Amino acid sequence: MKTGLENKRNLAILAALLVVMAVVLVRFVKAVFIGGSAPAASVAAPATTASAPEPRTAPGGNSGPAARRLPSLENLDPTLHPELMAGAESLEYTGDGRNIFSMSSAPAQRKIEPVKGSVRPKGNMNVAEAHQGPPPPPPIDLTFFGYAAGNGAKKAFLLHGPDVYIAREGDVVDHHYKVLRINPLSIEVTDLLYNNTQTLPLVQSQG
Repeated sequence: MKTGLENKRNLAILAALLVVMAVVLVRFVKAVFIGGSAPAASVAAPATTASAPEPRTAPGGNSGPAARRLPSLENLDPTLHPELMAGAESLEYTGDGRNIFSMSSAPAQRKIEPVKGSVRPKGNMNVAEAHQGPPPPPPIDLTFFGYAAGNGAKKAFLLHGPDVYIAREGDVVDHHYKVLRINPLSIEVTDLLYNNTQTLPLVQSQG
């Protein structure tokens, strides 16, 4: 009887060892064949993720850069927020120019900077010279040194530099001076360039 029990016990131990060995063998096979292919898959995964991302499709079915920038409709919030709108309406314009968002706003009044320098011209010019006006016409450059009258005609002898002229009333001397009236002691001459009339006295020659 003891021999039979010992044989059964030995068979039970042997069966348990076989089960344990079978479990260890199965785990070893999984680690070698199934677990060895997992690293290859994990290595190949970054190459797949490194490629260009697939373009997202727009709601209308188009794809491209514009479609990728469109937000998702699922993240949009259509709810109105009255408190945010009231805060935006209560803002006041504080700029220096005109408020372009208001039809009734007037342009801001700009401050005029005070004058830092003197407004008077520099130099020694006084007030009388500043209001003097245009300069007077130059004197007539003629010398009346002789007079003659005969047959009702009056003649004047005039000297202009080294040139001597004999003129009657109405004659123009040197394209510049017009003799208006001849008197024994003086003549009236008009400067045609400046429209200036002067009286020239008779100058007696000394000698």
